[in-house]
Amino acid sequence: MNNMWGSVAQYNEIYWPWPIAVYLFLAGLSAGAMMVALLVKWNYHKKQDGSIWDAMVKAGALVAPITITVGLALLVLDLGKPLSFYWILIKYNFGSVMSIGVALLLLYTPLAYLFAVIIFEEEIEKYKILAILRPISRLIRSFAPLSKIVETALFGLAIGVGIYTGFLLSAITKLPLWNTPILPILFLTSGFSSGVATNILVGLLCFKHLLNEDNVKYLLVMDLRAVLFEIPLIAILFLGLYFEGGASALAAKQALTTGQYALIFWLGVVGLGLLTPITIALTALKNHAYRVGYIIANSLVVICGVVMLRYYIVYAGQVFTGA
Repeated sequence: MNNMWGSVAQYNEIYWPWPIAVYLFLAGLSAGAMMVALLVKWNYHKKQDGSIWDAMVKAGALVAPITITVGLALLVLDLGKPLSFYWILIKYNFGSVMSIGVALLLLYTPLAYLFAVIIFEEEIEKYKILAILRPISRLIRSFAPLSKIVETALFGLAIGVGIYTGFLLSAITKLPLWNTPILPILFLTSGFSSGVATNILVGLLCFKHLLNEDNVKYLLVMDLRAVLFEIPLIAILFLGLYFEGGASALAAKQALTTGQYALIFWLGVVGLGLLTPITIALTALKNHAYRVGYIIANSLVVICGVVMLRYYIVYAGQVFTGA
């Protein structure tokens, strides 16, 4: 039996362990990072020094393909038969949420790498990185509309991947905490928030020479709005379970008041992931002030909060069934 923090032997058995929680986090992060990179790119104004790409766009182009690849690797390993995984890529059942998700990921993942090639075209040409990619970058440069097609398709697929991470759980009808229509929206919003935070963090740490201060402030506004939007979504999720009554109401009560999971929710999800970034935004980053130390701290607590949310939903959903 797999668990992360402490024993859950006194509860129900955990069939979907921590690799699933991490996969759901990484898939949501990848989708969020891609959406954020594209929004910044589409709203980008060329700087006077002639820089073409903003640090936040490069950060998203780097984060999105890497995180989805690591997440998929964890998922394949957790399935127990990694050498047979290819069958799920051949046999589709579009009545299954898993099959729909695989189809989305099969399109999204290579396009995410293609987007990275487009964004890092200059580095590929200049430093002769991965010579096999140079013909691809030349093709894209010679056919400019291709990049716009890739970007538009990627944005739609990223939204699909972000929503799918929630649908993957909500399709499990026997678990009240999972079987709610709010979960896909909550996971999309929190994934977007983690994408904002990660793009800011990677942009500041890895692409500071390309940093556009206005875009950082623009993303801080977006992140605050996403965090604020998560609060009513979480409230609606538990209120919906409560008013549904029966096992759903009992599961909601147990998940909010019982043991380590209640602590993870109130201290990790609400305290660290929601209230802390709001406090930072209203004090140290008031009026979206550009203070690097606080911006990095804000990004870290947002990311940790989203990790806590995924862990809490995956584990508490299996532990508290209202039985």
